[in-house]
Amino acid sequence: MSFPSLPALLSSRELRPADLARDPASALLRIYAWMHIARTSDNRILDLFRQGLIKGTVTGGQGNEGLVVPLALLADKATDVISFSHRGYGGHLVWSGHLCDHLNQYFANAGSPTLAREGNIHHGDPAARSLPMISHLGAMLSNVVGATDSQRRLGRPAVGFAFFGDGSSSTGDVHETLNLASLLSLPILFVVENNRYAYSTPVAEQFAGNAELWQRAAGYGIEGFALDTTLDVATTARTFAAAIEKVRATSRPLLIEAHTLRLRGHAAYDTGDYLKPGEAEGFFARDPLPKLRAQLVAMYGTAQLDAHDAELNAFIESSINVSLAIPRPTADATAMLADVFAPASAPLPWQPTPAVPENLNAAQALNLGLRKILTERPESLVLGQDIGTYGGAFKVTEGLLADFGRPRVFNTPLAESACTGYAIGLALNGHRPIEEFQFSDFVTEAATQITLNAATYRFRSGAAVPMVLRLPTGGGLTFGSFHSQELDSFLLAMPGLKALYPSTPQDAFNALLAAYEDNNPVILFEHKALYRRGKAPVAWDANYRDVWSPKKLRAGDYATLITYGDMVHLAEEAAAYLAAEYEITLDVFDLRALAPLRLEAIEASLQRTGRLIVLHEGRCTHGFGAELVARLTEKHFSAMKAAPLRIASLDLPVPFAPELEQAFRPTKDKIIERVTEWMG
Repeated sequence: MSFPSLPALLSSRELRPADLARDPASALLRIYAWMHIARTSDNRILDLFRQGLIKGTVTGGQGNEGLVVPLALLADKATDVISFSHRGYGGHLVWSGHLCDHLNQYFANAGSPTLAREGNIHHGDPAARSLPMISHLGAMLSNVVGATDSQRRLGRPAVGFAFFGDGSSSTGDVHETLNLASLLSLPILFVVENNRYAYSTPVAEQFAGNAELWQRAAGYGIEGFALDTTLDVATTARTFAAAIEKVRATSRPLLIEAHTLRLRGHAAYDTGDYLKPGEAEGFFARDPLPKLRAQLVAMYGTAQLDAHDAELNAFIESSINVSLAIPRPTADATAMLADVFAPASAPLPWQPTPAVPENLNAAQALNLGLRKILTERPESLVLGQDIGTYGGAFKVTEGLLADFGRPRVFNTPLAESACTGYAIGLALNGHRPIEEFQFSDFVTEAATQITLNAATYRFRSGAAVPMVLRLPTGGGLTFGSFHSQELDSFLLAMPGLKALYPSTPQDAFNALLAAYEDNNPVILFEHKALYRRGKAPVAWDANYRDVWSPKKLRAGDYATLITYGDMVHLAEEAAAYLAAEYEITLDVFDLRALAPLRLEAIEASLQRTGRLIVLHEGRCTHGFGAELVARLTEKHFSAMKAAPLRIASLDLPVPFAPELEQAFRPTKDKIIERVTEWMG
């Protein structure tokens, strides 16, 4: 279905500082046209919601157009990076797409740019570096920082535009990201949309004392100032133009506290009964759109402005009619499931090195893999806490900084959420970051970025996020509750994440290469106890991608045992004991890939043995073994000769003393005891 032709006033989405000086009347008319279409279509969206033609909810941008429209027009949409907030509808219209595309998003019809998978304003255009927002306010700032850094690394003079509200400025992500952008000296224009309310909470209940948010810039060593975008659109545009030019030239962040308006409530269902008497009327009195129109009437005359409005309004109604006629989306579960992950990538053209095997432990094998990636893949970079000069908490990155330099290998501040969001932004723009967490336990600080942002990006926007998250994990080393967690079931309950968990040095090397070239966020679980538990030959393996499938370690006929990570070695020892002492043989599988699960070989084994044992280090309740048991028994229940056996750690926080930790987690003797009891 064809979309209505754009009115002449909307033919340009660009505004240059010279336009404001050379022909201010024409420049203001262009700004007005986009503000008008944003305001009028926003109001019509609210009408359509109240008629039941739009579902979910509607968060309008009425009153914010005087901020977002001039800025979006002034940005270089061929190179810059942006992420609009839920008040940024006018900016979306300017940045890319036809009005019908944006209406289709609200109607959630078959023409929706997110395939009707994401709600209302939660869309963007990743291909044009407009990053779709998530509702966890503040989390998008670091994505903008990462994507902008990627642009700069590619030699493009980009500026990043990161929007957040007065309320979300209370979140930790905002502070982490401001610090990170200043530390890395990146050209980001941070814009606080201060409309005085976070839903119903006024700024007086958000901040104690001085609520001048721009003054926080000094704490991060950057410039900041306040701007009232309700007074005069021309002044707003000139101020933004100068700020953008300065950020682009200096590559330093800048914080603007933009005072703006929210003429409607937080969302369509917001009654606004928390406002003080006369407050709403005061907002409308400050509305910059009527004031701009009055200026233009003085320049062009009432008749011409009325004619422009009529043309724009007719375009809006024609677009609404077109979007209303587009059919509902097809509820195709198969297609949705297929889009959880980006399509399989072709193998990268790795050099077949090292050709001669080296005796390495797992930490050294990972270091070798990182060296190979950094040497052969220019888009790669490695980041994390203490990974530079120190070489990482477990020395996996030792020597990389000296050999590859700080732009490719660099320490990050203690800000797991912002740094992971930054890595997401890099990945969205063509880089392939490898982020090391000091301990897997600290991944909880970045849970939103990993599970709700990176993991969902492909499904909700079509964009790929190729990144590797290296997580030193597991217990047995007397590190206590905050350095010993197995978080596989916690993380993999969320769709969109892949995960590998190697148990040998060769598999660790292979897993790093396989994870790196995948076009999805991949978690690489690295058991800390395996880093230096013995050495084995490690060399280039042309079949490195086999690490995505289970590996059969022992053959037997009594039962099928599945395990992974550190438990692999205990399983092999226990299986050898059972074979020698009881003449009971087991098929033992090293799962290796926890997501996606490829269980065909295990299923064939289970059909033959009829008995299932699942061994893992994580806690039993809600542990990853429960998923394995459920999948396998649901499909092969008729072949089962006995109830499945789960062997896991106790349902406790990880205790500290070695005697207590030994009692907490599986051991060889406990495995043998549980299996023999089960046999009886």
